[in-house]
Amino acid sequence: TIRDVVPRHAVMSGKHVERRAGWDCHGLPVEYEIDQKLNITHRDQVLEMGIDKYNETCRSIVTRYTKEWESTVTRLGRWIDFENDYKTMDPTFMESVWWVFRQLFDKDLVYQGYKVMPFSMACGTPLSNFEAGLNYKDVRDPAVVVNFPLAGDEAVAFVAWTTTPWTLPSNIALCVHPTMDYVKIEDKKTGNKYVLSKGRLPQLYPIMNNKKKWKPDKAGEHFEVLDSMKGADLVGKQYKPIFDYFVGTPGSDQYFRVVSDNYVTDDAGTGIVHQAPAFGEDDYRVCLAHGVIAKGEDLPCPVDGNGCFTEQVPPVAGKNVKDADDTLIKLLKESGRLVQKDNLDHSYPFCWRSDTPLIYKAVPSWFIKVEEIRDKIVANNNKTYWVPNQVKEGRFHNWLVDARDWAVSRNRFWGTPIPIWASEDMSEVVCIGSIDELADLSGVRVDDLHRETVDKIEIPSKKNPGTVLRRIDEVFDCWFESGSMPYAQQHYPFENKERFEKGFPADFIAEGLDQTRGWFYTLMVLATALFDKPAFKNLIVNGLVLAGDGKKMSKRLKNYPDPNLVISKYGADALRLYLINSPVVRAESLKFQEAGVLSVVKEVFLPLYNAFRFFLQNVERWEESSGKFVPSVHKVKATTNATDIWISAATQGLIKYVHEEMAAYRLYTVMPALVTFVTQLTNWYVRLNRDRLKGLEGDDAEAEAETGLQVLYDVLLDVTMLMAPFTPFITEYFYQELRKMQPSYKDRADGGGASNPVMPGKSDSVHYLPLPKYDESRLNEEAVQAMEALQAIVELGRNAREKRNISLRTPIKSVVVVLRNPSQVVVDGITGPLKTYILSELNAWDFQVIPKENEHDWVTLSLIPDFKILGKKLGKNMKAAKAKITGLTHDEAVAALDSGSLEVEGVAINTKTEVVSKLSFSKESEEWEATPSQEGDIVVAIDCTQDEAILSAGKSRELINHVQQLRKAAGLDLKDTVEVFFDEEEGIASTENAVAMNVSLFVNKFKGNVPLPKKFAPSWSVPLRSDNVEVGGSKVEVAICRPALVAKNGLPDSVSLFLSIVDPATVDAGATMSCTVDGTSHSVKEGEDFWLSAAAKVKATKAVSYL
Repeated sequence: TIRDVVPRHAVMSGKHVERRAGWDCHGLPVEYEIDQKLNITHRDQVLEMGIDKYNETCRSIVTRYTKEWESTVTRLGRWIDFENDYKTMDPTFMESVWWVFRQLFDKDLVYQGYKVMPFSMACGTPLSNFEAGLNYKDVRDPAVVVNFPLAGDEAVAFVAWTTTPWTLPSNIALCVHPTMDYVKIEDKKTGNKYVLSKGRLPQLYPIMNNKKKWKPDKAGEHFEVLDSMKGADLVGKQYKPIFDYFVGTPGSDQYFRVVSDNYVTDDAGTGIVHQAPAFGEDDYRVCLAHGVIAKGEDLPCPVDGNGCFTEQVPPVAGKNVKDADDTLIKLLKESGRLVQKDNLDHSYPFCWRSDTPLIYKAVPSWFIKVEEIRDKIVANNNKTYWVPNQVKEGRFHNWLVDARDWAVSRNRFWGTPIPIWASEDMSEVVCIGSIDELADLSGVRVDDLHRETVDKIEIPSKKNPGTVLRRIDEVFDCWFESGSMPYAQQHYPFENKERFEKGFPADFIAEGLDQTRGWFYTLMVLATALFDKPAFKNLIVNGLVLAGDGKKMSKRLKNYPDPNLVISKYGADALRLYLINSPVVRAESLKFQEAGVLSVVKEVFLPLYNAFRFFLQNVERWEESSGKFVPSVHKVKATTNATDIWISAATQGLIKYVHEEMAAYRLYTVMPALVTFVTQLTNWYVRLNRDRLKGLEGDDAEAEAETGLQVLYDVLLDVTMLMAPFTPFITEYFYQELRKMQPSYKDRADGGGASNPVMPGKSDSVHYLPLPKYDESRLNEEAVQAMEALQAIVELGRNAREKRNISLRTPIKSVVVVLRNPSQVVVDGITGPLKTYILSELNAWDFQVIPKENEHDWVTLSLIPDFKILGKKLGKNMKAAKAKITGLTHDEAVAALDSGSLEVEGVAINTKTEVVSKLSFSKESEEWEATPSQEGDIVVAIDCTQDEAILSAGKSRELINHVQQLRKAAGLDLKDTVEVFFDEEEGIASTENAVAMNVSLFVNKFKGNVPLPKKFAPSWSVPLRSDNVEVGGSKVEVAICRPALVAKNGLPDSVSLFLSIVDPATVDAGATMSCTVDGTSHSVKEGEDFWLSAAAKVKATKAVSYL
């Protein structure tokens, strides 16, 4: 999702983006699947069937899932070119990989050495760490403690513990922890003297682990501590080797000494670890670091490719290492080197192919000299920009400064072959950098670079004419291919040379946090080695999306919903927004919850869609009476409505903010801002202006409606374009409707105009448009602040209502607000143009802001020390300071804030930054209810007095709500006029009294048709909908009826019958109508003989006093 949002935003910002799909085709995942399919358990089986057949089978499954992946990616909205894709198995890609390696080779950055890897003895091949983790089993292995006498003082011996006795013939060093405490002891039972970690004495004396039996004073019965030292004090000391198989061999003058490293722990063993660098990754690293062995040189490794000892260890020659343990332990015992023997039950890796135990073994590998260019890599990393930055400066930087040479070779088949041809003794080595070069040297031209093709090619030797050079066996690690991607995808330098060099380093990449040791690293290493540049300028690191239970998503466990089902159920935009507005874009993990995707639909898209639909409905309504709606930015800028000015300012501020934050690649700040804005638009602007946009407000209601609709159109279009990179589907839907209102729509491509010009209306898609630029003239911080105050007041006022359980339909007499040091602009806003909105939202009759000089009558200002700041500043005086600060009176607190400082215990305190101020309501009365803001800078109080006027107004609002529900149930449009009648129980006039006291409210709401008792309805009145409801606790039947003419009392039935079939909409006020019934002619006049509505008749005849 990140890799789609940023490129979309870049395109809409005027940049060119190559949307080219790429496929990783080589490596272990493919071989693993083929091995399972063909039941291959041994490397020799591949050679028997032929590498050509094996690789062809691999090739056949690589693209199996591409169509499925393409479908899912496209459905998710990622805009990418699958037709012009690249694959790592393409000859062009592989040739560029060869070129990359050749450059490193020519720069003397390539050498052959050893790498300790998981090794399958049955298959005779190294495995990846991934493969090594596929098949763990619980096993029992021998665990021995062995002594290593000090050279020159053989009465004292180091003791080391191991669960792999078979590695002891290859021991060439011992490792201690430099800061760990070590002791020299004398064993009371044998008199032997040993050196080991002080914390690991229980290894030799297990009784020390029994807390019930062991007491420190018993130590003397078992051993005596002769000396103490740190591990660092032991470094350099030499010892007598256990076996002499490698004494006197080349390089052995550096063997058999103590070294140190922090990997040694005291949670098992003796705190001294025996080192056999051919069989341990840490052993190899430590011995290399201390010069016990050297890069590229042979090291003691008396084990062959089948896991059997060679003739270098005669007593066990030909035996499998696991079978040799008993023999070696017997030899240790006979030589007096065995101190302790036990068994250990533990989990151990087995080969997933052969189901046999794995060992760790040094295998010949080809390395890149990363350590030689490490400082340059670190310097290039410093030139890049990462989000979040702490990954760059923390995890990645730490990895780089400790980076080791990179083993890039693998003993596999399906991969890019390493282009080295060499003589059998490696005395002549040629590195090939292109297909042409291979053809020149060998006379053979190829169009594929996989092993089945190039392994057969021989190059005549220049050093030894008559002999040939053959390609080495290994292929590249897939990460070398990944790191070569910037060059290989464009077949550089064989093609696209100028194009590549103009676009390198890449402007932007994105990948997961796990790639700090993967793709990010290999990109940086190769770009530095080739060009001394970083491979990219900007990078977003995403976190991992986990299953809802916090575990990795697993097909086997089925602990996550099918992504395709989630997209089908909620839409791709909802899933995109959920992910972009999550911790993932801050490189943190996300526990995926389907409910989170649903909440995006409910909280963002449904409100936004409803606002959009509301806009379209009211444009349609407006056009019925006022003509074609034509968007006009001029009208938007000319509005004087306070909420229009605010939403326009907020929109321009959002545009400015999104541009700034996206330029910094901070998606995690952009999405919350967009989501918040949608809430502001739908929950506040549209709600506050609902009646206005419907044409129900003001003297010139339709002109006011058009202004509001112009503003809403402008906002919706800007937001549609702004959100397009994030939510491409819903914004495209919105745009296709909004563009129809633009004058340029008639010039669109499918309307005969030029193809996709960059202009709203003409342009076929929102995704072809440039992002909107903010209009500085419409930025208005004062309007934004005033609206923020309104929203706070409304929210706090509603909270105060809830405390007293006062329904919003029941008016309140007054709302009083105390603001702590408000700007005059805010006060003018909420007491001026925004006042009517506050009164409407809180259903209040009056609103006032208390001036500062009268605040003390309503609130108390209190100060609280900021303990985090003042605790350090005041120390032991903090308690006294707290008492003084919290004990200030209202006036003293006001004075302290106004002056900006306060002296406490002889120390000046800054009251603006070192104390927190809080307003609290102080008018004790049943009449008032108040709520302070969480920050303590606003208090809103409401007058809770409930008199007859208030109660009747509340009942009126209830009645209006019931009428609106009946209209909705009847499917009526806003323009449809109805008459409202109600029927109360006999002797009760509660509803009629409420109507009588609030006539003007009903006149405004129902276009003059005030609700009337049912007795005033003509007999021919047609109910459209009716219901029995409660109004003020009383049962009332309410009906909405089709408008009908109403006859004068005493009019002949025949004339009344005629009037009953006439549509009031066809009769003008004061009109005279004639009719003939049964041969008799009649003439009736509106206003004398009949009226256009029941309300008109009741008013004219003064049937009720309130009309």
